[in-house]
Amino acid sequence: MSLTRPRIGFLGVGWIGRHRMEAMLETGTIEAAAFADPSDDMAAEAAKLAPGAKRVEGLDGLLAEGLDGIVIATPSALHAEQSIRALEAGAAVFCQKPLGRTAAEAASVVAAARSANRLLAVDLSYRFTEGMKQIRGLLADGALGNVYAADLVFHNAYGPDKAWFYDPDLSGGGCVMDLGVHLVDLALWALDFPKVATVDAQLIAGGAPLSPGKVEDYAVAQIGLENGVSIRLACSWRLPAGREAVIEASFYGTQGGAALRNVGGSFYDFTAERFRDTTAETLAEPPESWGGRAAADWATRLSEGHAFDAEAERLVNVASVLDRIYGRSA
Repeated sequence: MSLTRPRIGFLGVGWIGRHRMEAMLETGTIEAAAFADPSDDMAAEAAKLAPGAKRVEGLDGLLAEGLDGIVIATPSALHAEQSIRALEAGAAVFCQKPLGRTAAEAASVVAAARSANRLLAVDLSYRFTEGMKQIRGLLADGALGNVYAADLVFHNAYGPDKAWFYDPDLSGGGCVMDLGVHLVDLALWALDFPKVATVDAQLIAGGAPLSPGKVEDYAVAQIGLENGVSIRLACSWRLPAGREAVIEASFYGTQGGAALRNVGGSFYDFTAERFRDTTAETLAEPPESWGGRAAADWATRLSEGHAFDAEAERLVNVASVLDRIYGRSA
């Protein structure tokens, strides 16, 4: 075992935390040194992936190990505080989305990463699908001409199974915070983060306008960019769409279009196509193992000695749009 590999701790080893652990270990660039989870069952599963890792008590236990990096997969309300504590202790951070429940929380984490000069990344995994990489390349090259519209949707036939998702103080919001964050990020990332001019949204819970103390299970938003591009977003939990999920990201310009779409309601299988009038050209198709690529990318960059990356500032851009969807800022 190479002593030069970063020693990583995992805070939360439920399904997502273990999947990200596995993806990082598969790179061969890091050592899973420790993990923390209150569930004995989850801890036992994590120990199977990393037999040499030490089980400790919470974030304090991880910080006591003097780790090079910490992977955070805990409830949303804890992300900002835990990330800041880890960064201030000198550890790089890979955090599940959202980085914070508000733009202010996200900005405080980014500021801590900048001050500590530590690598910070969030698990915005859809960026790492081959289809979205292909589409972003077309947009960057001007292959679609003058881009004027983007339509993105994420409808989930299920809702979260943990109670904290439905408490706005703990979650920061409903399906927008859970699913819409990916759509906002994909739209802005694919278009190279132009400035946002306007945001209009409608939030619905249980078939009625959102009321205080509730979180939305359906949302639509119209985002106008300063460069003239119109973005339309929709996301939901438990939508009766006749399939498990509807996930799409489409971009349209004066010289054609391109779209990423899930296949047959799958959460994992995607196709990407380029459109010219009534014809379509395949850019990417399944099968593809992409879910852990964001985690693997962070682990690899950390092993290469990367410190604070100014691209982390973009996380605040995304969080600011979410704030505006929720009416938390003008």
